Amino acid sequence: MPRPSRWRLGYANASWACLAAALACLPFADLGVNVLQPGAELARLLHGVLHPDLLAVKWSSVVLTVAFAVLGVSGGALAGFALALPFARSRAVRSLCAAIRSVHELFWALLLMQVAGPSPTTGLLAIAIPYAGIFAKVFSEMIEEAELAAERVLPPGTGIVSRFAYARLPELAEPFGNYLLYRLECGLRSTLVLGFIGLPTMGFELESYFRQGHYAEAAGFVAVFYLLIGTRRLWARPATLALLLLGSVAALAWLTEPVTGTSVWAALARFLGHDVVPRPLRDAELLDGATWAALWAWLWPILRSQVAPGVLNTLVVSQLALIGMALLALALFPLTSRHFAGPLGRPLGRVLLVVIRSTPEYMAAYVLLQLLGPSMLPAVIALALHNGGIVGFLMGRHADTLALRPDAPRGIDLYAYEIVPRLYGQFLAYALYRWEIIVRESAIFGILGVRTLGYHVDAAISELRLDVAVVLIVATGALSMTIDAASRTLRRRLRVDDRPVRLSAVDVLVAETAEPACV
Repeated sequence: MPRPSRWRLGYANASWACLAAALACLPFADLGVNVLQPGAELARLLHGVLHPDLLAVKWSSVVLTVAFAVLGVSGGALAGFALALPFARSRAVRSLCAAIRSVHELFWALLLMQVAGPSPTTGLLAIAIPYAGIFAKVFSEMIEEAELAAERVLPPGTGIVSRFAYARLPELAEPFGNYLLYRLECGLRSTLVLGFIGLPTMGFELESYFRQGHYAEAAGFVAVFYLLIGTRRLWARPATLALLLLGSVAALAWLTEPVTGTSVWAALARFLGHDVVPRPLRDAELLDGATWAALWAWLWPILRSQVAPGVLNTLVVSQLALIGMALLALALFPLTSRHFAGPLGRPLGRVLLVVIRSTPEYMAAYVLLQLLGPSMLPAVIALALHNGGIVGFLMGRHADTLALRPDAPRGIDLYAYEIVPRLYGQFLAYALYRWEIIVRESAIFGILGVRTLGYHVDAAISELRLDVAVVLIVATGALSMTIDAASRTLRRRLRVDDRPVRLSAVDVLVAETAEPACV
């Protein structure tokens, strides 16, 4: 009698499991529209978007947005390069990098503001710290994948540092630089969002205009931001990097108020030595069993009433957004592919997806909250749009690398029976890679009032219960790392873990395999 076949995790099973998880989240999701006349507010918003007031743009905030991004990303790249060298050999370094990159820039900024206030120090470190963990991981992968032929001609006894400097660094300098410039675009989005919590970037002005309903003025800032992103390859290039660094330092020196060193060090000492220490452990006898009993009595209500519901709501938002992202990406990628879009439609489709993916999720959620009222719906839509734009854009570029047979079908048959089946493994690689990012972003929407983990973090910081805030931020990081580990396991089981998931890697793939007219 034949043995029953063993259940195997495949593309279809993984897809249906994700959809089933999203359906299971629906009973816990608050997706209502909680404003009386959303259409009227949407009409005012559209009128403002169609009539942007560029004269209202405060150009000093634009300069500071670029300066924070350039210096923060550069600082993260330098620290990430130093961490990348021992990354592959040291579990401690890998754990440190995973921990710091799992905490969102906004949470780092909220903590750092307790030490340095809304100062350049806060902005730069809030970008540099998580980006250091990201750069360390990516740079380490590039180092491991580098060609080793040059090392074989070095004389015996050459030291580790010399071997790296003379044999690997010349080959890695260009991909390192390209990835640094690519991450600058992400840094611009992160820096804009930091303005929503008080730093003097474009987000500070946007938050003020959005809150007052001055949509024309806000649209002027958004248009300038899209212009920055769209022209990034023109003004952010290896030849201009030194000028950008010097200009950014000068901009921060002239346009911001630095905090005195004495106050920073005193605040840092109090922050580390008192504020973030759990209340039962402050000035307590650590060898006394009663101290640890008091610690558990303090910690358990936080876990029960804040961490548990925050984690649940974060997972609900992220899972619904993941499915929304997947559906949008599959629907939108033909707009940018030569196999579907014509010579006019393809550039327009690319512009549309660049605008969608360049819009920070936090800003989109903030605007949608004004239109739809407080619920999970604005967060789900914002995450689905942003990530769907990213994945759709990249899928379109992958589609352009596919060579079709002469008798290939056309239209919907080409899409359903030729292109999507051949790209589906890459699509799952993107979706699983973005899963951890979506969870990390879902947590911060609590600052806007959605009851994810960030909601409880913001409440704790507002009440100056920084020890509670740290517990909640640690829980956020742990959740992010857990999802990241699950994502890597699934990508490995599905055998898609070797597919490119970063824009810089896709650029190389397209350049190597696409027809000249499509590059």
